[in-house]
Amino acid sequence: MGKADEVVKKADKHLITSMLTKMQPVVIAEAKGAVIKDVNGKEYIDCFAGISVVNVGHGQQEVVDAAIKQARKLVHACSYVYYIPPTIKLAEKLAEVTPSPLQKTFFGNSGAEAVECAIKLARKYTKKSELIALMCSFHGRTLGTLSITGQAGRRKYDMGPYVPGVAFTYPPYCYRCPFEQEYPSCDLLCARTVRDVIEYVTSKGVAAFIAEPVMGEGGIIPPPPEYFKIVKKILDEYNILFIADEVQSGFGRTGKLFAIEHYDVKPDIMTLAKGIADGFPISACTTRPDIGDSFEPGDHLSTFGGNPVSAAAALANIEVLLRDKLSEKAAEKGRYIMKRLNEMKEDHKIIGDVRGKGLMIGIELVRDRERKTPAKDETTKIRDLAREEGLLIGAGGAKGCTLRLQPPLVIEKEQIDKALSILERLIKKA
Repeated sequence: MGKADEVVKKADKHLITSMLTKMQPVVIAEAKGAVIKDVNGKEYIDCFAGISVVNVGHGQQEVVDAAIKQARKLVHACSYVYYIPPTIKLAEKLAEVTPSPLQKTFFGNSGAEAVECAIKLARKYTKKSELIALMCSFHGRTLGTLSITGQAGRRKYDMGPYVPGVAFTYPPYCYRCPFEQEYPSCDLLCARTVRDVIEYVTSKGVAAFIAEPVMGEGGIIPPPPEYFKIVKKILDEYNILFIADEVQSGFGRTGKLFAIEHYDVKPDIMTLAKGIADGFPISACTTRPDIGDSFEPGDHLSTFGGNPVSAAAALANIEVLLRDKLSEKAAEKGRYIMKRLNEMKEDHKIIGDVRGKGLMIGIELVRDRERKTPAKDETTKIRDLAREEGLLIGAGGAKGCTLRLQPPLVIEKEQIDKALSILERLIKKA
């Protein structure tokens, strides 16, 4: 039995897991930049970044050094009982870099925690309870966040019932338009029907509308440029808050520091995690001061939220992102990858759609371009074969047929070219 087999055997015996694949897992020994090495010495080009987490790269030295330096001083004292300087400094930095007028932050440990906080804040501030979310969306795996997740495959019946008072509206999924229209002649019906949902589906006690500026787990779906402006105008008419879930799309991933900046709209609440600290566990729910001040003592708490080690790592991470202009570099690299993928699309009929922003890219595979029949099995097979050839990519989407490319923003051109060559060869096989 090899090293990897021993680790997997122990994991099967002692870990509670719901891994999405039955393939032999990669048993990781170390990683640097955009390269992962397993316990047997095999190297992989990482084009998934731990699900959009290590944006500035695996093992970024300044981030690691900042965490070690802080760990030597203080690891934990609970930032909701005592004032801890790095945690406060991170809140100040987020007020500086997030869209105005977001100024106050609650820290948790995960994206789901950030979204749970946003839901509670919206309800507390508005004194209303209903929520509107998008079909195809994904917001987390806690009971509350699954309740606003618009994918039946995630909201399994044997883990319900879910939180009531949630209405779902149509997604801005142009490739599979629910109205069978074409952009831009569609007049953005997906956005305008938000008004119908408010008027006919809810009791008009809606606290907030939540959406990912680029839908991640749904299949890397970026809305049309006008989408959020139309939606925000409707929300403002009904005094409904807009929560931008930037857990997956934030911190340079889409070519802007935050994906909502592509749409020239200011959210009332923003949720952040994943890329915030390059792998150290921390999340943030950032909002306007008047909304943040609606919490009263005891309304919300997180024992480990705002951990000083993770806060120090996050501060260093943001500094590297800004200093090295990684958002701009992600935009440039993304344009290059999209060009290559669209060229592949011309040659391979299995590629139905190529979409994304920056280094958040989806390739939707279909068995028939006219009928857009999801090529789910082929998608899974390509992902698995890519792993065997030293390339780590994601697979999923609302229809289960989208390959996901979300590498560290520091990935080098040579690594991109090699990854795309592997991918095209496997697409040919499919």
